[in-house]
Amino acid sequence: MDTPSLLSVIVDLSPTQWALCAQSTNPPGITLKSFLSQLLAFLNAHIACKDENTLAVFGALPGQSVLLYSTTGEVTAQDNEPTDSNTYRPFKTLDSAIMNSLAERLGSFEDAGEEAPIGLVGCLTKALCYINRITATTAASEPGAEEPSVSVDPRILVLSVSPDQSSTYIPIMNSIFSAQKLKVTIDVCKIFGAENVFLQQAAHLTGGAYIRVEKLDALLQYMMMSFLPTPAIRQLIAVPTQDRVDFRAACFCHKRIVEIGFVCSVCLSIFCQPVPVCSTCRWVSCPHFRDLRSGSPGTALAAVFALSSRLALSSFFSSFC
Repeated sequence: MDTPSLLSVIVDLSPTQWALCAQSTNPPGITLKSFLSQLLAFLNAHIACKDENTLAVFGALPGQSVLLYSTTGEVTAQDNEPTDSNTYRPFKTLDSAIMNSLAERLGSFEDAGEEAPIGLVGCLTKALCYINRITATTAASEPGAEEPSVSVDPRILVLSVSPDQSSTYIPIMNSIFSAQKLKVTIDVCKIFGAENVFLQQAAHLTGGAYIRVEKLDALLQYMMMSFLPTPAIRQLIAVPTQDRVDFRAACFCHKRIVEIGFVCSVCLSIFCQPVPVCSTCRWVSCPHFRDLRSGSPGTALAAVFALSSRLALSSFFSSFC
């Protein structure tokens, strides 16, 4: 439990969704400014828990994903303010770096037209690459060192306000399987909007927590009590868990979220309707689908599966990759 924690935070920064969240009255919403002040307090608490704790903050903006801050020095703050003896220097550096990066990025979307989908997949990919690089560096012993370097406990926290994007199902599932292989826990804090099916699956399959904030004025308390403790410490405290997980998937042909579909027996691709050739692996299945359309028994029996079983098979196969 004394292992340093490597926390990667992904912040959903969709201007449209945050505007709707601020205008919401039932339930009462929260402004982006108020959210950022509570987020900075949470991040400061993380780096204050242990000297060896590391932090990376990624911003999911419309059409792009950016690194806002990292303790390894990829993003530096331009702090021109006078030094305050009453301020802890690492806290001020973190706050300045994040707020300056946000002001620069969000300013370019003020006069934008139609909003592009947020770069959640890009943030997940960059966070996993960042974690892989840091863990690989800390795991290798330094030349001439008597003892190997101390390993870290990696995890990802997603702060979401946007709905699901069915077109991102495949890359999100690939990110989930990569996180499983790297033993990275994915936590999700749903702040506003409808439930995220794909993020629910991400938290469930990686052993993380998916929590929907019911009272946004207590957002900091939710984050402190549920996401500040590491997964090892959570075994000793009562952290909220998911009562039900939505295992629906998106079809590969029309990117629609479906409950029952047609699954390729070779690559497990999902389709909402029979297709003669699998668009993923190019497996030809004309006789099977022809029998299925005509209602003939026999070879058509292998076409329809519950998508929850497909997800279980994919998780099983990924453990051998």
